[in-house]
Amino acid sequence: MAQTRRSMLKAGAAVAAFGALGAPGFAQSETRLRMFWWGSRERAERTDKTNRLYQDKNPGVTITGETLGWADYWPRLATQTAGRNAPDVIQMDYRYIYEYARRGALLPLDPFVGKGLDLTDFSAAAIDSGKVDRKIFGVSLGLNSTAMMFDQGLIGSLGLKTPTHDMTWAQVGELALEITKAAKRPGFYGLFDGGRYEPALEVWLRQRGKALYTDEGKLGFDVSDIGEWLGFWHDLRKRGAIASAEVAALDMGELDTSLLTVGKTAMVCAHSNQLVGFQALVKSKLGMTMYPSGGTGAKYGQYLKPSMLLSVYARTRHPEAAVKLVDFYVANREAGMILGVERGVPASASVRKAVEPTLDELGNAMASYVAFVSDKVSDLPAPPPQGAGEIQTVLRRVNEQIGFGRLSVADGAKQFIAEANAVLARG
Repeated sequence: MAQTRRSMLKAGAAVAAFGALGAPGFAQSETRLRMFWWGSRERAERTDKTNRLYQDKNPGVTITGETLGWADYWPRLATQTAGRNAPDVIQMDYRYIYEYARRGALLPLDPFVGKGLDLTDFSAAAIDSGKVDRKIFGVSLGLNSTAMMFDQGLIGSLGLKTPTHDMTWAQVGELALEITKAAKRPGFYGLFDGGRYEPALEVWLRQRGKALYTDEGKLGFDVSDIGEWLGFWHDLRKRGAIASAEVAALDMGELDTSLLTVGKTAMVCAHSNQLVGFQALVKSKLGMTMYPSGGTGAKYGQYLKPSMLLSVYARTRHPEAAVKLVDFYVANREAGMILGVERGVPASASVRKAVEPTLDELGNAMASYVAFVSDKVSDLPAPPPQGAGEIQTVLRRVNEQIGFGRLSVADGAKQFIAEANAVLARG
């Protein structure tokens, strides 16, 4: 099983658990399935337990689990797909499903619906979230939305108010500055550097009636928009409200390197289903709210999305068995009880109903959050076009260069637009 230093499985116990998953009776196994996902230790442990339960119920099936952090996951999956050696069951993200489906890497699941794949308790919207060109290529594991995570215990101890959804972006910036000053810790800041974080940029654009990408796969904003965005964060950086460029560079896009997790900031932007993973790594009590919207009458830029989907590799040797495993994850109540809401609030109504009474404080907070934002969200946008992952990297790099003083905001905005358009032109 491949790992990196940033993988959440670097603890020996977790590694041993996954290694043992396929070991006993390996020679007697009739069907061997590989499953690949990204995520935290918490997700890995829940996935391991779910796979063991499935094996107990299905003698003759062996599941080998593989996991990496988000940043390493997609390059590895791309390499495996190119080498025609991708896992049988793939954890898929909404932003990548069109790309993988259209290149023929994913198996159409429509022939299995009602014949091994039970979607009767899924809403039409939940099913549609896994469709590409009117065919089902992924099944939603849960619902989530973007969210602001904050160290509720710390902010409260400083005598300051916690962020709320009806604040403006500027007000959140001022709160961040207050936290930085009140904490009086070298290298500690009120807020992470959101200039580099594409989901936050998308919400900000949608609040202004624009989009990250158009339905035709072009940029939905111009140089003045990105200039304003980068300038907003650069101003906060200069004032000490957000992490310095040196500190921000420590964040590799995974929970274990998040500035909230390593104790460098009190607030970060994330996704609602990550609350469980964050709280497992942070001793202080955490809170969660929507991104700032600006109060009554303001546009909400957030939307509900599949937290992640499960897809099947088009070249799997065991399509029926792989689909059956997917069905177990998304429609089986016992599996749902193990998975909880760590991957999002279950899309299946029956699984959701079974899980709700068992939720702890964190699980209830996540379920309540999804319920709270449900009447404050707009439609799910079209998936990002091919090359969007590279553009996300461009945003981070340009924002970082501005932070280190290597680019002005104006030049950074121009460079970003030029590079992003070049990526999209290549397809």
